[in-house]
Amino acid sequence: MKPDDITNAIEQAILQGGQQWLVATIAAFMPALWAMTLIMHLSRPYVLRTLRKLSLRFGADVWWLSYVLVRDAITIVTFCLSIIFLMPNLILGSDLPLTAPLATLSLFLALYVKLLNDADDDFGAYRLVTLLLVAGATFYFIPQTFAIESTSQAYLTGVGGFLDSTTDQAWAGPILVVSLLGFAATAGSIFYRVVIASGRANDAEARRLGPAVPPKQAPAAHA
Repeated sequence: MKPDDITNAIEQAILQGGQQWLVATIAAFMPALWAMTLIMHLSRPYVLRTLRKLSLRFGADVWWLSYVLVRDAITIVTFCLSIIFLMPNLILGSDLPLTAPLATLSLFLALYVKLLNDADDDFGAYRLVTLLLVAGATFYFIPQTFAIESTSQAYLTGVGGFLDSTTDQAWAGPILVVSLLGFAATAGSIFYRVVIASGRANDAEARRLGPAVPPKQAPAAHA
């Protein structure tokens, strides 16, 4: 074996080991992010009760804006890290939760509802976002707990084998395909509503208002 071959083998081992460590770290940290996402979303009634007790308008604004910023930031971070569960080489080649792609899709749908509706004022939208977040957390917590984190428990071997994406390829592939199709459909709907539909609405509004009338100029003074 040539020295270059040894160097390449070492580099590939380091890269693959680093990738596996990073994926495993994200997968292990995701339950905490999902828990924080649910806690911040479901704490809205408590935040509103506290908001009514504040006598200063400035303090109330700071309290509410701080809550909204932290809640939405945690949700977006959770979604961004969940994107790795839509990668076929990772979900089919690493020990990851079987229904993690469905959890990512549920979170994306929750963000879609929040994008098109004011979930803080519309109770129907808030309830729908809650259901989607609870479904997403369930899709992640159950396989992560009973498959990935229970390998040392012999009596959970059957359950763990079924909920592991590597050992249950028969279900992992279809779940990934369904999640990718749902993700693509949701992304296409966002693109249509935000870019195309809003552009058409702006053009229609401009045509309705008509061209802008230039201001009249004062007559030139005669010498």
